[in-house]
Amino acid sequence: MNYFSSLTQHLSPNQRGALWMLGSASSFVAMATLVKYLGDDYPASLQLFYRQLAGVLVVIPLVLRSTTPVFRSPRPRLVIMRSVLSVSGITLMFYSYQHLPLADANALSFTRVLWVVLLAAVLLREPLGLKRICSTLAGFAGVLLIVNPTGHALDLASLAALLSALLLGWSVTGIKSLTSDHSTITIVSLAGVLGLVLSFPAALLVWRWPTGHDLMLLALMGAFGAINQTCYVKAMSLGDAGVMAPMDYLRIIFAVLSGWLFFGDFPSVRTLLGAAIIIASTLYITSLQEEKKTGKSSAGS
Repeated sequence: MNYFSSLTQHLSPNQRGALWMLGSASSFVAMATLVKYLGDDYPASLQLFYRQLAGVLVVIPLVLRSTTPVFRSPRPRLVIMRSVLSVSGITLMFYSYQHLPLADANALSFTRVLWVVLLAAVLLREPLGLKRICSTLAGFAGVLLIVNPTGHALDLASLAALLSALLLGWSVTGIKSLTSDHSTITIVSLAGVLGLVLSFPAALLVWRWPTGHDLMLLALMGAFGAINQTCYVKAMSLGDAGVMAPMDYLRIIFAVLSGWLFFGDFPSVRTLLGAAIIIASTLYITSLQEEKKTGKSSAGS
């Protein structure tokens, strides 16, 4: 990580953040591809446990090399709450990736921005405004286009994807806050250990020992998960949310390619159109949020 930072020190914070987000998007799709591939033999809760275990093993060398205490947080309640939301959301996400085409599952995962808007309105009494209301409704219209084009009931995997986006959207809102007084290695390490502990009870209910080949793939999946989280946290700590958000949507391109190459799945026109609507609406919502922050900063100065 330090070597990469030295190579990119001449770039602006947003440019460096964009590179980290590119790493996050590609490692996420690599992890999701393995989740889908292993899905027939390993339930989502068991995959999550092995993913957390491998992730913890990956960060151990970084923890040992750290010159500052890693497992120390000035806000432990926020860290624990985020871990609970993250474990629940990732379990549902794994289930959706096992049972949906990669492009569909990725497109539905982007709705987390839409859920954050609703959470802010309900929990924080934040005024929405006409533009945000229209953008949010447009985004959910894109969801309906993907999951319910003929009026049939939503399937369980699509519902899992949407609920996962809600929980992970709630979880992600805490990352930017934590980066103000937590290092990247602290956030990733605490999330890894807490996730391992929280995921164990559910994994125990469906336990099975993996074969040597499967163990290697599960370990690789966990490594990609740890890389994804590290890159994402680093990107959010460096760049502005409004600049980072578009980079995260590269996942849909990687997911389309991976689904086509490894599973013979190519997204339908309605999936691509629905994904385009969701991405456009969430990008617009993000731009409105950034404008609001800029306006507050200008007023404060």
